[in-house]
Amino acid sequence: MNKINIEIKPIYHFWFWGVYFILNTLRWGAYFNDYEYSFQSNLIEFALHIPLVYFNLFVLVPKFVLKPHYLKFGLALLASLFLIYLLKTGLTYFLISENIWPEANREYKPFDVNHIVAVCIGELYVLSMASSVYFTLTWLRERERNRALTESQFKIKLKYLKTQIQPHFFFNTLNNLYALSLASSDKVPVVILKLSKLMEYVLYDIKDTKFVPLIKEIDYIENYIEIEKLRFEEVDVTINIDSDIENVKVPPLLFISLIENAFKHGGMNNKHLKITINFKMDKNERLHFEIINNFVSSQVPNLKKGIGLQNTKSRLKLLYKDNFIFEQKIKFNYFIILLQIPVYED
Repeated sequence: MNKINIEIKPIYHFWFWGVYFILNTLRWGAYFNDYEYSFQSNLIEFALHIPLVYFNLFVLVPKFVLKPHYLKFGLALLASLFLIYLLKTGLTYFLISENIWPEANREYKPFDVNHIVAVCIGELYVLSMASSVYFTLTWLRERERNRALTESQFKIKLKYLKTQIQPHFFFNTLNNLYALSLASSDKVPVVILKLSKLMEYVLYDIKDTKFVPLIKEIDYIENYIEIEKLRFEEVDVTINIDSDIENVKVPPLLFISLIENAFKHGGMNNKHLKITINFKMDKNERLHFEIINNFVSSQVPNLKKGIGLQNTKSRLKLLYKDNFIFEQKIKFNYFIILLQIPVYED
């Protein structure tokens, strides 16, 4: 980082200096009971404050602080303060009063140490206050910009993962349809109808949607299962819903990869595939999803392999960070996946 590049509208600068000038004029005018002198004095001071502040913000800080070259910054700031002192003293002397510091209740001559210190401290006060306001606004706007950028990147990555799921799933379904067509099966029209419903859900119902009703997601899963059942001789699939899920919302297509995985790996050389799917809400408003499938002992599932499972884990990380549980395990001849996620209710 070698520069400050935050857009703060010019109108805000005018408002800041205008309000500050009025308040400062009223403050010192009331203090000395001389509003005319306070007005004239502040005209000179603000004509010097403003260039010094912006010279510091847009020249000295980017050139010497962000590099960093602190010694050069200090020397440049001292030189700027000395120039401001000369200008303020000269303008006060020639335009307002030969008494260059009437506030002190005694007459001071130019280059008196006390006068130099007072002017420099006053300039540093204004410089610090104005810079603090500017950098605070800069930080707030930068934070908002980073938040918006992070959210945009999140949406892009999440959308990529969702599109990765859909072609992967439809490719497998089309393969199944092709196999049925080769066998001249009368199941082909049924598969096409089910597939059209799946595509309608993906293309229209969940388009650009972050969360969908769990009931709709289960309908989608049931249609998918009906398609998969057509290509297996014997398969038993049971879906258990052990709580009220009417208002529960979940990320779309989150479970389908896990169910597809059960058919893909559980069905290999398996004459009788059994799949159990459980949905349950707990008292902490977390959804428990469990899918269990049997498999042939010679076809032990690889827990680290498969784009579907890796994709699901990536989406979970994006959506919930670390606020989820995802477990895979093998018990006897059963492959089990457990998933717990927080849910959103209408």
